[in-house]
Amino acid sequence: MGVVINQNKCVKCLRCVRICPGNVIRRGPDGMPCIRHPSDCWNCTSCMKECPGEAIYMILPPEMGGRGARMTLQQSGHLTEWKILRADGSRILLVTDTDAANQY
Repeated sequence: MGVVINQNKCVKCLRCVRICPGNVIRRGPDGMPCIRHPSDCWNCTSCMKECPGEAIYMILPPEMGGRGARMTLQQSGHLTEWKILRADGSRILLVTDTDAANQY
């Protein structure tokens, strides 16, 4: 797995730089956020949750979404939409409710 920043979608808000717990995302020489050492990424999805433009996505391993699948997410209040795009163009949408996430 790995996190990727789509520079074409990035709005340069730098929220990802501020929220990254491992300081893996930095501001590059061009002012755009960049991942300096992708192998250091914890895959915590904090940056994805913080990004207002869905410019950050995660490459999923084959067993999670098929070869070449990627995942983005968008939060709206207490709901999180996990959007998986497979290499064949098919899509999967998972919605989680953070208010009910830890209820047994």
